[in-house]
Amino acid sequence: MDIRHLLSYSLVLFGVCLFIVGTNSQTEDVPLSKLSQNVGAPTLKILYCYSCGYKKMFEQYASILNQKYPYILVDGANYDPPGMNMFIARAIGFLKTIAILCILLGVNIFEYINQPRPSWWIWCTENKIYACMMLFFLSNVIEGQLVQSGAFEMTLNDVPVWSKLETGRIPQPAELFQIIDSHMQFDTKIELDGYTK
Repeated sequence: MDIRHLLSYSLVLFGVCLFIVGTNSQTEDVPLSKLSQNVGAPTLKILYCYSCGYKKMFEQYASILNQKYPYILVDGANYDPPGMNMFIARAIGFLKTIAILCILLGVNIFEYINQPRPSWWIWCTENKIYACMMLFFLSNVIEGQLVQSGAFEMTLNDVPVWSKLETGRIPQPAELFQIIDSHMQFDTKIELDGYTK
């Protein structure tokens, strides 16, 4: 297979990925009705910034919450940053992979656009290991900065109960227990009032 075909297939695949990411980011979540929120056990969902190192914090909170509230399901996931940051980070990751492959295979990508090879590209092809490592780590730093949101967002039965993006901090366990207790008492009171009417 010719390297031109490989590059053109890669660009087509990149275009398809961009289209899929663009359509997924444009779809809006349909809010759940109040009826569907109360089916089953209460669920505490925590969206955290994985690149900030909050996964361990989530695991600690999940363990504490499972001990105090065994009937609450604790679910966690990465908080995708809003806007174009995730899209740009994925594009950088794809271009990084293509560039590393071109350097390792010794492909002169500039001959395809009828340009002379710049001196930095000649250096990269002569120092492949060092150039690939430098490109890999530099692009990872940029990708990490783009997806770093600092989020630790909590929702209980799809009702927001804490936002680190708004408060600037993660709640103390005692604060979280108080929030959950008051939220559960409020839901119980609403359900009891609904039965008495």
